[in-house]
Amino acid sequence: MPCYAIDGIRPVVHPDAYVHPTAVLIGDVIVGPGVYVGPCASLRGDFGRLILEEGSNLQDTCVMHGFPGTDTVVEPDGHIGHGAVLHGCRIRENAMVGMNAVVMDNAVVGESSIVAASAFVRANTELPERSLIVGVPAKVARALSEDEIEWKREGTRTYQELALRSARGMVEVSPLTEMEADRPRMNAGDVEPLYQRRHR
Repeated sequence: MPCYAIDGIRPVVHPDAYVHPTAVLIGDVIVGPGVYVGPCASLRGDFGRLILEEGSNLQDTCVMHGFPGTDTVVEPDGHIGHGAVLHGCRIRENAMVGMNAVVMDNAVVGESSIVAASAFVRANTELPERSLIVGVPAKVARALSEDEIEWKREGTRTYQELALRSARGMVEVSPLTEMEADRPRMNAGDVEPLYQRRHR
């Protein structure tokens, strides 16, 4: 992975974490055990400190950054969806930030809450636990059900397993020129989108 020191401060990556080789880590970045960092994620710890705590994930093309003297933190089992931006904020334990959402400086997303895709959480906003947060600017829509929180936990466990799968079996290869007749499917568990789960 591209990993850079700046002003003598080097990133720290726990040996049980998986960071994709195309992710970029700069400076004051702390990646804890069981963490998954996806392709093309950018963690720029060149001003403030960036912390991914145990079992959290930061998916492809996400950005983490913060102002000088700040900490941007994803607490244990935090789940950051594709393309999200975290800037100087705190994502509490077991919370989820959806795809392309933005969480700004000094904002706090409460434990086991879900920030919907494309939401914008303004600076200095403190959001409660176990809530669905939607909109631009983001507001609490309602409390989450226990089933929705369990769905989120299942998704996070899938990414914790992906960290292990990637460490064990991801290798760089040349592509095939055509699909095999008996091409297998990925065996990656059975987590389904929330909209499908609701209609079972």
